[in-house]
Amino acid sequence: MDFTFSEEQQAAAEAAAGVFADVAPDGVPSPADTTGAVADDFDRALWTRLAEADLLSLLLDEEYGGAGLDAIALCLVLRESAKVLARVPLLESSAAAATVQAYGSKELRSALLTRAGRGDLVLTVAAHGRTGHDPAELAVTARRDGDRWVLDGVQTAVPWAYNADLVVVPAHTDADRTVLALVAPDRDGVVLAEQLSTTGERLAELRLESVPIAVIDVIEADGAWEWLRDLLTAGTCALSLGLGTAVLRMTSEYTGRREQFGFPVATFQAVAVQAADRYIDLRAMEATLWQAAWRIASGAPGALPAAADLAVAKIWAAEGVRRVVQTAQHLHGGFGADTEYPLHRYHAWAKHLELSLGPAAAHEEALGDLLAAHPLG
Repeated sequence: MDFTFSEEQQAAAEAAAGVFADVAPDGVPSPADTTGAVADDFDRALWTRLAEADLLSLLLDEEYGGAGLDAIALCLVLRESAKVLARVPLLESSAAAATVQAYGSKELRSALLTRAGRGDLVLTVAAHGRTGHDPAELAVTARRDGDRWVLDGVQTAVPWAYNADLVVVPAHTDADRTVLALVAPDRDGVVLAEQLSTTGERLAELRLESVPIAVIDVIEADGAWEWLRDLLTAGTCALSLGLGTAVLRMTSEYTGRREQFGFPVATFQAVAVQAADRYIDLRAMEATLWQAAWRIASGAPGALPAAADLAVAKIWAAEGVRRVVQTAQHLHGGFGADTEYPLHRYHAWAKHLELSLGPAAAHEEALGDLLAAHPLG
């Protein structure tokens, strides 16, 4: 496999690294310092810098002010963002805008995409279903009523719902189809109930009670939800990879400085073996991520659907990022529990990413179903 990135993709990653270089992980609000939400809003100053660097419009076509890049470029940028725990809805807004571009009507694209690419319009996605364990597209019903759609149902753990301008909500119809509705959180019939992530960030239970949505604000094209869900999954894997990379580097630097019996603990065999195991985890996370992102970006056929590559990537991301942070805590000893040191923040974020869009076991089950439906050989 050749995972060489194009010049444009590399440029996007370098631009992201430059923007995120000013973000200090030890300055990120800590869930250990409060019993409530760590903040009321995301990092708006960082959001503005991302917009100025054209990193919010990576996937958009030139007519909307974008660079016309692909899922691989987005994942490269997301990897950089997770290294510093960037508190911005970069994944959700980018994926939602890309879905509008790929599947939305001309009117919807014209109304939203340029503003989204400039950062003036913030999008998020309700992708966790009613409980976090059931399909998101089954948690909300959509019925046609004349020239509008009416939504009823509940979606849990919606990120940035209190701060986004629109929430993309998958919903199922009487015809057993899935549509995507763009819902303003402040419209009549929408109720937000605060939830908290392990990161301390505000999530929301989104309750929809006979919410009318104009036809123009509903994407009815087949495959739109599946494509959006796949892009969100790949992006979550990229965030896990970036976080794990930063944590392993932090662990390497610490064990190289920390001495015991007159020697750096990094030279002890038990420490070196654990670090090597986590390095292997990261390389597996990386290989499976780029395979999945390439399948999304290229649409290339394979022995199994692209969903299988995404399931494998998510299995490695969920289990790998957990093992990386657990080993880091172990090798740091008591110092790793110091709330003035950033490692505990990474641990909290890793747990959120591990469970986001389903833990490893859920994707192992999905992979098993795909293998049963598409026997190899």
